Amino acid sequence: MENLLAGKVAFVSGAGRGIGAAAARLFAHEGAGVVLAARSGDQLEAVVEDIRASGGTADWVQCDLGDADSVRTAVNRAVDLHGRLDVAFNNGATNQSPGPLDELSEDEFDRLYRVNLRGVWLSLTAEVAAIRATAGAGAVVNNSSVGSLMGNPVLPAYGAMKRAVNSLTESAAVTYGPENIRVNAIAPGNTATEMMRSWEAESPGLQQRLVASTPLGRAAAPAEIAQAAAWLLSDRASFVTGVVLRVDGGARA
Repeated sequence: MENLLAGKVAFVSGAGRGIGAAAARLFAHEGAGVVLAARSGDQLEAVVEDIRASGGTADWVQCDLGDADSVRTAVNRAVDLHGRLDVAFNNGATNQSPGPLDELSEDEFDRLYRVNLRGVWLSLTAEVAAIRATAGAGAVVNNSSVGSLMGNPVLPAYGAMKRAVNSLTESAAVTYGPENIRVNAIAPGNTATEMMRSWEAESPGLQQRLVASTPLGRAAAPAEIAQAAAWLLSDRASFVTGVVLRVDGGARA
């Protein structure tokens, strides 16, 4: 069977570590030429070198998701390198310190909005423009969270931005479906990433509580989350759009 993303050009944000790095590696393994974006050039370079050493095609570009010009430049880098853009995974996000809504500062709320929602909107619009102008059809996956699917007293602003990403995803799916541009989201549950480890450090016992509430009885590896994104971006999901797919080990079942 042909690789999931054979011959496609893929853009991945937040690709220096965690789910984004796992996705970049997987997409390259599945046949895509991948352009990785994040703020940290050192992390990106290490992932690109790893992909190339495994025989994959990858390049990187620094990108600040809170800056419109930076986002457009990064997306256009994929077109400059490969002459087209077929698929994109909007994974990049910033963290919130756990705590109740009334203890959240205006600056932190604005930072979360700037990266986790506005950054997704900026990326999505740039990607749709690039796909429309080059490949003519394609797919985008936004990384949301199971924390967007319920009241979230511990991470209220993070959950709110991710819930807005779900709405943005559904609106984009309806808007661009007639152009054969599919837009979906994934909603990961407990995943072994640096972000999750930082939450654990601020809320001791968090991992134990999350595992206890997950029917599969463990955290996901970043590569498992990446598999869901790869499938949604592939032609094997050709009639799937407007979906927010839970990848949570049954935690929200």
